[in-house]
Amino acid sequence: MMVALPAYSTAFDVPPPLFPIGAVQGSGERSPYDGERVMVEGMITVDMRDGLGGVFVQDGGDGDAATSDGLFVQLAPGQGLQPGQWLRITGTVQELATGRSGQSLTALQAEKVTLVAARPAPVVTVLDGVPASWEALEGMQVRIAAPLTLSAHHQLARHGELTVAFDGRLWQPSELAAAGTDEHAALEAGNARRRLRLDDGSSRRDPDTVGYLPADAVLRTGMVLEGVEGVVDQRFDGDYRLQLTAPLQLPAPARPQPPRVAGGLRIAAFNLENYFNGNGRGAGFPTARGARTAEQLQAQQAKLVASIRGLDADVAALMELENDGYGPDSAIDQLVRALNEGQGRKGRWAFVDVGNGPGDNPIRVGIIYRAARVAPVGRPAVLEEGPFGERSRVPLAQAFRMGRSGAPFVVVANHFKSKGCSEASGADADQKDGQGCWNATRVESARLLHQWLQGDPTGSGSKDAVLLGDFNAYAMEDPIRTLQANGWQDAFKLAGVAQPYSYVYNGLAGRLDHALLSPGMAARLKDAAEWHINADEADEVGYQGRNVPGPWRSSDHDPLLLGFEP
Repeated sequence: MMVALPAYSTAFDVPPPLFPIGAVQGSGERSPYDGERVMVEGMITVDMRDGLGGVFVQDGGDGDAATSDGLFVQLAPGQGLQPGQWLRITGTVQELATGRSGQSLTALQAEKVTLVAARPAPVVTVLDGVPASWEALEGMQVRIAAPLTLSAHHQLARHGELTVAFDGRLWQPSELAAAGTDEHAALEAGNARRRLRLDDGSSRRDPDTVGYLPADAVLRTGMVLEGVEGVVDQRFDGDYRLQLTAPLQLPAPARPQPPRVAGGLRIAAFNLENYFNGNGRGAGFPTARGARTAEQLQAQQAKLVASIRGLDADVAALMELENDGYGPDSAIDQLVRALNEGQGRKGRWAFVDVGNGPGDNPIRVGIIYRAARVAPVGRPAVLEEGPFGERSRVPLAQAFRMGRSGAPFVVVANHFKSKGCSEASGADADQKDGQGCWNATRVESARLLHQWLQGDPTGSGSKDAVLLGDFNAYAMEDPIRTLQANGWQDAFKLAGVAQPYSYVYNGLAGRLDHALLSPGMAARLKDAAEWHINADEADEVGYQGRNVPGPWRSSDHDPLLLGFEP
């Protein structure tokens, strides 16, 4: 029996042919009936008229695994339709552009809809791994039995979207392979194959709530999701996505305890993500970067103090300090005073005072140390030549000794030019090899840094040195390879740390933060660890969002901690 829905009528009198949905979808990227009128029958699997302007329907299949049995139908709200109903739909096939050349979502613009007698519900497809073809599942209900690893949550607040991956984390290709190699290309292709978007069934921006998550959801990249259900879709940016039809079952967040490393001497590195303190007296906000109010500064500072205290290091190289001198109103002085509050003499921190700068960039590097544990040897040294200052931040070197008889060692704090493309040209323009802009400048920075350190700039006579900081280059990119070619050794590789990472960008994990050792310092290395308090956490956990108590999202980079023989 067929019941017409009078709210939907058409000016066309001649009914088009009735096709299985699979025939309309076809086995290619585009429907063979694009622009033509067709008739299909299918069951409403999910109603997303309020969010996406239509419903998904699916039939019992056409026996061809290469064609999808589901279809998106553009329908207005208010027709009295609901999931589980079987419909006969007459309309025009359209390919909805998804923002990428040649890619589109096959849809049907409905002209007439009638109810038909109920039939057995279509079977939900169960996926045990990455399907051979997402196109063959477009518009169909699926349940993913394979575990999915949460890779990105940065689009959640704006678009209600998460990125997940089959078979573990997604890695920056240049973290694992040199640019331009077959291995690098294979990693890029593998990331694209394993990646999947999870969406909220809506095109609205800045949603108040995301229906598939609880209001108090705690999300960390790396967490594993199981039993994810939804309808396969392709829209907005061309990537395949799952419009979720069931709430996500989230595991308990596994937030790590502070790291503990072997060795009597502990050295850390930490990018503070723009620690600016106004005028140093509780005013002067908003500043150029970082906290926008005095209250935000206090929240940011509390998180940074919790992070640095949790590392329990003897020396720490810091990046992205406000470059505002070393007096009582300076950012570094305020941070050290906050670290020392209530800690007693044995826990007292001090900072290396360069006098001016280093450099005139709005942000700078700095070095702090536990005065009861280590003592500076000689004066600090800075390198203000070539790309340093104008592009890469000026490096700072200081020699230390632990106790009266400890062998001296040199700590070098670094922050190379970022990958952002503003003003980049020539060799510094993006070469489309995965290394971003300003790679040539970073390579030159690496070359000059090595050359400078061969001249014993601190005058300590020590050949034991550690290069620390944010090099804005992943482990297999040219700047790091340049330093390694000159004998600097990766502390995390030496310590046997499996797949280290300190930064997650667009769902890809890798290291911008490195610890590179001279041969003498490598011989003293006992251990290495990262504290994953930031890279995995959502922005809204930080001081400008919900401000979850503790070190969580105190920065966008994870701190590093190394253990050495004194």
